[in-house]
Amino acid sequence: MSSTELSDALFSAKAQYAARNPSSRAQWQSASRAMPGGNTRTILYFDPFPLCMVRGEGCHLFDADGHRYVDLLGEYTAGIFGHSNSVIRAALIDALNNGISLSAHNEAEIRLANLIRDRYASMELVRFTNSGTEANLMAIATAIAFTGRRRILVFAGAYHGSVLKFGGAPSPINVPHDFLIAPYNDIDAARTLLRRHAGELAGVLVEPMLGSAGCIPGDPPFLHMLADETRAAGALLIFDEIQTSRLSAGGRQALLGIRPDLTTLGKYHGGGLSFGAFGGRADVMSLYDPRNAQHLSHAGTFNNNVLSMAAGFAGLSAVATAEALDGLNRRGDLLREELGRLFAETGSGLRASGLGSLLTLHAGAGPASNAEAGALVFFDLLERGFYAAPRGLIALSLAIEDSHIAAFLEAMRELLAKRAGLL
Repeated sequence: MSSTELSDALFSAKAQYAARNPSSRAQWQSASRAMPGGNTRTILYFDPFPLCMVRGEGCHLFDADGHRYVDLLGEYTAGIFGHSNSVIRAALIDALNNGISLSAHNEAEIRLANLIRDRYASMELVRFTNSGTEANLMAIATAIAFTGRRRILVFAGAYHGSVLKFGGAPSPINVPHDFLIAPYNDIDAARTLLRRHAGELAGVLVEPMLGSAGCIPGDPPFLHMLADETRAAGALLIFDEIQTSRLSAGGRQALLGIRPDLTTLGKYHGGGLSFGAFGGRADVMSLYDPRNAQHLSHAGTFNNNVLSMAAGFAGLSAVATAEALDGLNRRGDLLREELGRLFAETGSGLRASGLGSLLTLHAGAGPASNAEAGALVFFDLLERGFYAAPRGLIALSLAIEDSHIAAFLEAMRELLAKRAGLL
């Protein structure tokens, strides 16, 4: 395979995509008059223009040109319930009927807080935010306030929100905390940094599996080392389980037997609506107890909004149960294994990484071929009616059935046959 052949194939795939989606192009052009590049969420843009979705139902999405897709992206892990789940829909209607902005404590937040506390043993006390980004910002601020130290250890490739990105060059819009960046899954390098800066560290912020970097699971010995070393340093271990919480009812921390000092959540915990949460040790979280004269103030008009609270409780208690999550993650593990066998059988350079219901397709041997080969897979899957992320992320929802998995595997087989020698 030459790079020219791959480039030509991708050029052709994009041209076919553009020809099939004139209404999405028109919608994007209209959006460009009001938003930079027609975009208000960077990750959703791809060249030559993004799809405009008009409806979702179950595990399917429908675009402006009338195409139907099996939704394998699951709103970048937030859409675990599929589209318009009947249980969550009923909870939202009830909440709407009782008033949206109550300007007070409400019953829905109490139910959801207790449910989260029951599911995550390390979260002795919890506070709500409006996004995972906000939850991580608050967890960092909490660690700094509790320890009286300023430095935060993070990991190369990590993504903790729109202003907490550590993949590649430092982002100019990152918040200006005093960050140390260690290599992920490198026990010796991370431990050396931890010990060298032990007296300065407020906390260690880590994803138990790197999400945006390609679903790279944290090695259990590496994560256990972080727990041991942060404890020895008097720093706080913060687990960002915004994505990995779906790997069991108690998150990946329950599977690993690790009890972090603080945990951050987001995504599906609001039933598909805006949501975030941070919580952990009672002595740490008590900094926010308003009964104490020296408490820290944490505001947020929509922290306890009744829609997210009601949808979150309904989703966690009746839909994303422990049994349902176990089944979903078994299905994801089986899919990853089947893809591995298919790639080996066809001699493809593709591979799949991840855990449970989260996986990423990787393509090509080098950075340039990675980008072009991955984009070709993305457009070929769209043509066959499957919607994943351009970067290869797949996040299965509870609405995905075995028949959809079988159809996806067959589509991958057809795709690989058509692109033999290119992928």
